[in-house]
Amino acid sequence: MTNRLSLETSPYLLQHAHNPVDWYPWGDEALALAREHDQPILLSIGYSACHWCHVMERESFEDAETARLMNRHFVNIKVDREERPDVDSIYMRAVQAMTGQGGWPLTAFLTPEGVPFYGGTYFPPAPRHGMPSFRQVLRAAADAYTSRRAEVTARGDHLTEILARGATEAQPASGHFDAPDGRLFVHAVSAAGRTFDPSNGGFGNAPKFPQPVFLDFLLRTGGPRSHGVSMATHTLSRMAAGGIRDHAGGGFHRYSVDARWLVPHFEKMLYDNALIARALTRAHLLGAEGMGPVAEETLDYVLEDLTSPEGAFYSARDADSEGEEGVFYLWTPSQIRSALEPDAARLVSRVYDISEAGNFEGRNILHLPHDLEAISRQEGIRPPELNSLLRESLNLLKARRSTRPEPLRDEKVITSWNGFTIRALAEAGPALGRADYTHAAERAAGFLLETVRRGDRLQRIFAAGRVHIDGFLEDYGSLGNACLSLYEATLDPRWLADADWIAATMVTRFWSDAEGIFYDAPVDEDGLLVRPRDIMDNATPSGNSLATELLARSAAITGNTEHAGLAETVLARERGMMERYPPAAGRLLSTAVMCETPRLEIALVGPFERVAGMHGRAHGDPHPNRVIVGGDPSDPAVARLPAMEGRADRVGEAFVCVGNTCQEPAASTGALDTALKQAQSVSAGG
Repeated sequence: MTNRLSLETSPYLLQHAHNPVDWYPWGDEALALAREHDQPILLSIGYSACHWCHVMERESFEDAETARLMNRHFVNIKVDREERPDVDSIYMRAVQAMTGQGGWPLTAFLTPEGVPFYGGTYFPPAPRHGMPSFRQVLRAAADAYTSRRAEVTARGDHLTEILARGATEAQPASGHFDAPDGRLFVHAVSAAGRTFDPSNGGFGNAPKFPQPVFLDFLLRTGGPRSHGVSMATHTLSRMAAGGIRDHAGGGFHRYSVDARWLVPHFEKMLYDNALIARALTRAHLLGAEGMGPVAEETLDYVLEDLTSPEGAFYSARDADSEGEEGVFYLWTPSQIRSALEPDAARLVSRVYDISEAGNFEGRNILHLPHDLEAISRQEGIRPPELNSLLRESLNLLKARRSTRPEPLRDEKVITSWNGFTIRALAEAGPALGRADYTHAAERAAGFLLETVRRGDRLQRIFAAGRVHIDGFLEDYGSLGNACLSLYEATLDPRWLADADWIAATMVTRFWSDAEGIFYDAPVDEDGLLVRPRDIMDNATPSGNSLATELLARSAAITGNTEHAGLAETVLARERGMMERYPPAAGRLLSTAVMCETPRLEIALVGPFERVAGMHGRAHGDPHPNRVIVGGDPSDPAVARLPAMEGRADRVGEAFVCVGNTCQEPAASTGALDTALKQAQSVSAGG
């Protein structure tokens, strides 16, 4: 027996297609049915890699008696939060307002008009730890709707007012906005320092989240020894040593339940790995030891495990397999001994802390608790040889692990998450000398733009051969930024044209002139209680910050004054939020640093093959507001760029300028090195 979810493409929704619950996907049919029969709505939101979503399904949604209660009293709607971030945003905020907490699985009870009146997250099948059972919650919500309608209506009206007000709450009472400046950045670094864990890295106590968006901001706040950069590089180093990193297979898990980055929630998300890889690449450019290889390992994992046949990128790997969380990634000493030769097994067990007692439920998570140089000395093995032995052993463990039942892979392609990944690959390609990364980024972007660009808009989801759901602000902002990074990585003006189309379409569909803000949902979106707008970063950058960054970067390359003005408007408007909640404003802060730092402009004149060596050197510069422009000046799209004006006859040369000060043209990599060093002196003096 199946329900209506069997017609969907989302792996998460398909997981529930055989539940005895009469599930509907979010849409007009379910909402109209609720209004027609005056029935409340039970809205359940989750995602495929969510461990507790699976637990609640097994305990409740697969239970016949629980399903009978749900079907009798409610119109039941199941939503994949990754497909519909707009729906998730609205009702997550509502549940947080009602209960003080949020998370997934999210459970919300709505009137037929979609107004929330009760909610929570995970509910157990029987009362425990002070939580009511899910059946008790179902009966209470149904009774409230039928017996206490006035109370339900009043509560819903109050929540709707809160949700509507939230869209414009950044507006200061005076209506005056101050542009970001150096004081804001000092304040943000200082605020981070107050919660920084100097031993383990990261911020606050357990659980610990990677926060790569905020780390990227910290990496733009000074030189290698500055406080912000030091906090970021120490955090990345401790993460790379911890169990949150998959040492055998590459990539990072979602977050750590402890303060030491040892025990992760084992799901792997595409966006985490893309954003972490980008932060690692930037740390590498700043000279942080060991960051480049970890960035490559992370991106190699994405290319190997999360790449579709078309070249786009899948969404996630589940945490669970064989009915257990994390079992795919865990090891016992006997498993290590059976996979490796005795000497290698002994060495790996010492290096990665493999013991009979284990460090997670009697088994072992690979991690690096000891300094490898100290082990190298004690073992009498030179560091390069030790690294080679460990790599060979890890490859054997990975091969042995591949014979285990794998966690589910969520094979839907999400435009915004692909944008993060394309950008990470495009920036890492020239920075790490990996041309294959650039090619992978071009292939993915080409496929997406052919597939999800439909008429005058982008679509969000490609899955099972179908494209659907109009794109949200984050989809436009992320893919547009990816195209700009591809232009800088290839000097191919097609990517600049694509970025320009995306930016212009984004402004048309999401910008409100009347309010001077971006909304997350397009102007013609209907069926929502309110038009959502979330200005804060979460696990990914907010749509608002991505849009602002896209406009600022576009203006820096093309000279588009309209884009520059809109970016400045948003940055000034949201300064108060950046001051109050720096960790939730990492991408806006990074964009503000870019806009407030004198621009380092590197213009490379000529076809790519004529400037390839200098192009690679340009990408090695870590300046926080570096812009690389260039290409064949015989192409009109290149010739009209401001940085190429008057330089069409200087093919094979590079021009380096900081603000209004330019260095002597460079015709070789060595000369470009000299010009960049002189430009650094100008920046320091400014």
